[in-house]
Amino acid sequence: MPVEYRDYYEILGVSRDASEDEIRKAYRRLARKYHPDVAEDKVEGERKFKELNEAYEVLSDPEKRKKYDRLGANWAQGADFTPPPGGFPFGGGQGGYTWSTGGGGGEGFDYHFEGTGFSDFFEQLFGQGGRGRSRGFSSAGGAGAGFARRGSDVETDIMVTLDEVYRGSTRTLRLQKPGHGGEPARLQTGTVRVPVGVQDGQMLRLKGLGEPGTGGADPGDLYLRVRLERHPDFRVRGHDLYYDLELAPWEAVLGTEVHVRPPKGQVKLKVRPGSAQGSELRLGGLGLPKGDGTFGDLYAVIRIVVPETVTSEEQALWEKLRDTSSFRPRS
Repeated sequence: MPVEYRDYYEILGVSRDASEDEIRKAYRRLARKYHPDVAEDKVEGERKFKELNEAYEVLSDPEKRKKYDRLGANWAQGADFTPPPGGFPFGGGQGGYTWSTGGGGGEGFDYHFEGTGFSDFFEQLFGQGGRGRSRGFSSAGGAGAGFARRGSDVETDIMVTLDEVYRGSTRTLRLQKPGHGGEPARLQTGTVRVPVGVQDGQMLRLKGLGEPGTGGADPGDLYLRVRLERHPDFRVRGHDLYYDLELAPWEAVLGTEVHVRPPKGQVKLKVRPGSAQGSELRLGGLGLPKGDGTFGDLYAVIRIVVPETVTSEEQALWEKLRDTSSFRPRS
């Protein structure tokens, strides 16, 4: 089934041969503009921010970008994209996506989900839950008795925001399951609790929402694999946050004070004179919650930035510094 093709390069406003640094800068610039915390139109900001997140998720990952680029540059935004036969899961509808579970070679089941936070197109190419997976079975009765087999479990991804990591949330997931034996498709609504301190890659379980069992056995479960939404300024590693603290050369030499705004709160950071490129400043307890009442740490990683252009007056001052300074970096 065709789905709408997404031009991730166009979404970020970069060329197809853009460097990693150009992609990162474009994402940060746009994400800061459309982040729901600062966007004037909250609804449109949230939609646009998710779109930017998805584009950056693909183009910032060398393997994902390579796979995406193999589609070619001839696709146009808004055009239909049909996955190659057997190459990807089957296509979905508006606001969610569908996959076919094949399990053990028997009948497949097409599921459609809404509320995961990812587009159909992304899941066609990069969804990791394209197959139901069996977690064992139970048999019942002796000779002549029916055979009971527990339904296979099903996996998919769910996008979780950093705000949900701090506060926790309850999300509603809509599942459309195919009918069997001439029965119509069934629409189910599942509720998943996103706990405070949830981590990237963590599995959230919804009991009984996987494939149906046979012979009266229980259905499988639905597992949601957490994928944290990218933040324009902070990188997540476990429960810790990493922040690129950009300094002018004179700030690194002379020291300075900088206001840093973690996802929650604000802190004044003192940079010592003589701070070197790549050094890390640790701010204890300003990272993500761990779910037990404690928090990870925030690390500010110093990145010295030089001006791309200078005025004639600035040029003269830099030359004077060069001629008078006793500092010799290669001695």
